[in-house]
Amino acid sequence: MPEKIVTVFGSSKIGPDHPTYRLGHRWGQILAEMGFAVATGGYDGAMEAVSLGAKEKGGLVIGVTAPPVFPHRSGPNHHVDIELPSDHLLDRIDRLLDLGHAHLALPGGIGTLTEILAAWNVLYIRWLQGRATKPLGLHASWREIVRPGLMIKPEHVELIRFIESEADLRAFLEGV
Repeated sequence: MPEKIVTVFGSSKIGPDHPTYRLGHRWGQILAEMGFAVATGGYDGAMEAVSLGAKEKGGLVIGVTAPPVFPHRSGPNHHVDIELPSDHLLDRIDRLLDLGHAHLALPGGIGTLTEILAAWNVLYIRWLQGRATKPLGLHASWREIVRPGLMIKPEHVELIRFIESEADLRAFLEGV
């Protein structure tokens, strides 16, 4: 495996005409330009956009798929260099978390939110234990959902970096 991998989460339900697809494409380009391989869920939508952007800039693309969970999908998008199939959804998420030296999330739906919460929980536990953490960067659109409330304290939200611009993304990646 490459030296540094960044996992990117995002929706499978968007096409090339969607603003988030274009954003994912650009994030993929920036990741590859900065020397990172990318890992995604390997399918369509934002995952394809990130993969395409990374490939255009010579980056390595890893797709962690889940054929038994998504039997209607015909395999990874055609930009994936390495497919790592998983049997279960939680195994897929766990593998994506393990692969990434950092994690990013584009705008998305329930699946993306599930991935964010898993990454945030692992980050939080490592933080509580005083262990090294893997950075988590979320597109700024998640700010309204991922905020203090219930028993989530401001310092728990401060574990996350919100990405509002290309400059923010590059600054986030410089710390990985």
